[in-house]
Amino acid sequence: MGNVGTNWAGNYEFRAAEVRTPESVQQLQELVSTSPRIRALGTRHSFNDLADSAGTLVSLVDREPEPRLDTERGTITVAAGTRYGVLASWLNARGFALHNMGSLPHISVAGAVATGTHGSGNALGSLATAVSWLQMVTGEGHLLEVDRSHPQFEGMVVSLGALGIVTRVTLDIQPTFNVRQDVYTDLAWDVALANFETITSSAYSVSLFTDWQGDALQLAWFKTRLPAGESGSMPSTLFGAVAATTETSLAEGGSNTTIQGGIPGAWSERLPHFRLDSTPSNGDELQTEYFVDRRTAPDALAAVRALGDSIAPHLLITELRTVAADDLWLSPATARQSLAIHFTWKNEPEAVARLAPRIQAALAPFDARPHWGKCNTMTATDIAPLYPKLPEFVVLAERMDPQHRFRNAYLERVLGLAD
Repeated sequence: MGNVGTNWAGNYEFRAAEVRTPESVQQLQELVSTSPRIRALGTRHSFNDLADSAGTLVSLVDREPEPRLDTERGTITVAAGTRYGVLASWLNARGFALHNMGSLPHISVAGAVATGTHGSGNALGSLATAVSWLQMVTGEGHLLEVDRSHPQFEGMVVSLGALGIVTRVTLDIQPTFNVRQDVYTDLAWDVALANFETITSSAYSVSLFTDWQGDALQLAWFKTRLPAGESGSMPSTLFGAVAATTETSLAEGGSNTTIQGGIPGAWSERLPHFRLDSTPSNGDELQTEYFVDRRTAPDALAAVRALGDSIAPHLLITELRTVAADDLWLSPATARQSLAIHFTWKNEPEAVARLAPRIQAALAPFDARPHWGKCNTMTATDIAPLYPKLPEFVVLAERMDPQHRFRNAYLERVLGLAD
């Protein structure tokens, strides 16, 4: 084992020998060009060995954000290690917004982008779909800048760190907006399955929560985008579910969630589930997530429900979110409107290791793709048929990192890229 410590959840101990924090891009280039094996380490929110290296890790999360706002083009350029919550607050204070946020504002921009991390919304793409420009250090230590005009740009955004160490990112922005967040309880499963598309399209962002037990989902969160100056309203019942009258927590021992109850607030303080100034989620947990075609949602969910009695004893909560299709080669939502089925587990690695293959088998008929940064047992044999552009990505990775400096055991196991 190395001296790097563990990931955020504590379930993975890094094996790299050291973490370096270069003070400039030039220092990073020198470090890459002299390191046999090297990887970027973000905010440690992956639940597997994706970010690890047999050699050195590089952290850019403490670099100053150095935001550069371009109001004419509608973009913000920021340091790769900047946390989304920090960027969101900065943008909102200046009258601008991102199109969406993940449930955790604590994650870094580059890390979230590289893994296809997402929020929720039928019409909202993953966080990576906002990327219009990347600056990165390639495997030979060269500084590369690419934008959407590059013929292989769509292969460079969600890249799992296999192509280079990203140093700065440009994201599309829009004028700021307000959101109200309303929570409903006891949404009947039969209603949810029969009206899934209608329910998930009934607000800017919708999340459904279940423990896979009983005849109803526990919670339904509707995040409604508001016209300027309006506070909006929501009915006391929606799809048969009842509006919650008290704050709802997703974590044991108290609430660390963003404000609910229909109180309007800035997008930056409503689209994430959790507050930046608090411990994200439960902390002592494991996570797994699978993406299926949204058209198959009722059947895919029924397949998982059949495992409910086995899942429930080891589960904290499951969240169901939707993600718009995109053209990014390794995005879990590439080429299909997607449903993301997310499991937040108790910190029981052996139980999760037993359950993951069963869930994967249940979802195999739906061509389920795993979230790259979360616990699963899928390998390159399972994953290759799910990504039509994977062969092109392999060629791109060989060209950008000919000496395999960025390779690791994860990339070999999951993508078939030799370490």
